[in-house]
Amino acid sequence: MQSEKATFGAGCFWGVEETFRNVKGVLSTSVGYAGGTQQNPTYQDVCTDKTGHAEVVEVEFDPSQVSYDELLDVFWSNHNPTTLNRQGPDVGRQYRSVIFYHSPEQQASAHASKEKLEKSGRFNRPIVTQVEPAPTFWPAEEYHQHYLQKRGQAHCAV
Repeated sequence: MQSEKATFGAGCFWGVEETFRNVKGVLSTSVGYAGGTQQNPTYQDVCTDKTGHAEVVEVEFDPSQVSYDELLDVFWSNHNPTTLNRQGPDVGRQYRSVIFYHSPEQQASAHASKEKLEKSGRFNRPIVTQVEPAPTFWPAEEYHQHYLQKRGQAHCAV
């Protein structure tokens, strides 16, 4: 079996990870930071909003069980892609909506799904989600990994 990777930023990575972890065909998830300038950033560094990183979830999946397009549907359905640099009460560039693609096929699918969503009229404001090539993924500190699962929670309390 050949697994693939997908990387998404959709606000606080705790809830995003939990959402993807529960998708059939997802083999593993890891939270971390991507898209910034600093090497090996810490949570404290990213929270300064000066490193340029987004909080992201790297998803390893089995494409014979779940397609990348299905993962994109999960991504779009579980956050507000029209709020720039924020999700709910979380504000800052690290909470931006972003798809980091790992192949030309993922790039094409990400752009097509974004365009389809824009034309659907589901949102009355423009979609601000960025679609960018996957940069270096810096795993977050261990205490952030599977954070909600460790605490027996299904989602973040807002």
